Amino acid sequence: MSSLDNPTSTLPIGPVHVALEEPMYFRLDVEGETVRGVELTAGHVHRGMEALALRRTLFQNIVLTERVCSLCSNSHPFTYCMAVENLAGIPVPERALYLRVMAEEIKRVSSHLFNLAVLAHIIGFKSLFMHVMEVREIMQDVKETLYGNRMDLAANCIGGVKYDMDAELTRFLLSSLDRVEGAVRKIAKIYGSDVMILRRTRGVGLFGREDARGLAVVGPVARGSGLPLDVRREAPYAAYPRLSFEVVTEQDGDVHSRAMVRMREMEVSIDILRQCARDLPAGPLSVLLPEIPAGEALARSEAPRGELVYYLRTDGTETPNRLKWRVPSYMNWDALGVMMKDCKVSDIPLIVNSIDPCISCTER
Repeated sequence: MSSLDNPTSTLPIGPVHVALEEPMYFRLDVEGETVRGVELTAGHVHRGMEALALRRTLFQNIVLTERVCSLCSNSHPFTYCMAVENLAGIPVPERALYLRVMAEEIKRVSSHLFNLAVLAHIIGFKSLFMHVMEVREIMQDVKETLYGNRMDLAANCIGGVKYDMDAELTRFLLSSLDRVEGAVRKIAKIYGSDVMILRRTRGVGLFGREDARGLAVVGPVARGSGLPLDVRREAPYAAYPRLSFEVVTEQDGDVHSRAMVRMREMEVSIDILRQCARDLPAGPLSVLLPEIPAGEALARSEAPRGELVYYLRTDGTETPNRLKWRVPSYMNWDALGVMMKDCKVSDIPLIVNSIDPCISCTER
């Protein structure tokens, strides 16, 4: 069969495109409506945040790192503070460790709900999109009530946390979790049984276990391909060693599997929050800080999108000598080349959303 019978053309998508949430560029070789080759190009957004970090003190960088990303906004200062604490040998009080976990899991539930809502929006299931966003509003109200802000919580400081929980706030949190848990279970049934959702997500964006291992993907992308990778279990930090929770995995490695991983992880996060509220120890929220010595340190955490790594090097002054972070989207980006090969052009937005990419995190 000649090339005229199967003409291949080039289709550019992005960096500004109605189907994309953030600026990214794909150069696709398409045969009819089928993608035959994928070329990914990053670097359309650069804010110079790592350079800015070298012009601010170790304490000012808590505010800066919280603005790397909105959905992961708590994970960045949390991990950054752990890097400073690891460097200086700062012991964080037990109560603060539990409160840090609570802020992180509240953000995880809210982040997963947003991703699942966008999935419904892309499919064209508008009523489901609005319902999932309505459930997310409960978690947004929780954040505003506990921390005074719906996105950037400002919960962390070096050596502890800046907020506390009393009996009234705990009751509000637990009652809100009851509402969210019931709604999430109903939503999970829809995502697991609705014919329109299953037709658009099952067998789409396939990414096998060996591909996941070979490309070293992280977070729900890895767990959706059957790899039980979770920093909270592999290298426990904060209060996670004292908590009981399941590492959720799915085996099919498609868009639906990655969605269901996030769906089930929300129930795990809700259970973790209840454990923290039940076992929250008494004690101080932070400690007096020593001078930060010269040296280098690393810290890892499990952000909503996967493993987040912070590297810090200091020279004994208040300003870091080097601050670098490796975000989950950076590791998951190359997986799109595998997922999108031989897919339909109409499935590209679904596949991109399934890795939950954050360009503001990646191109810092």
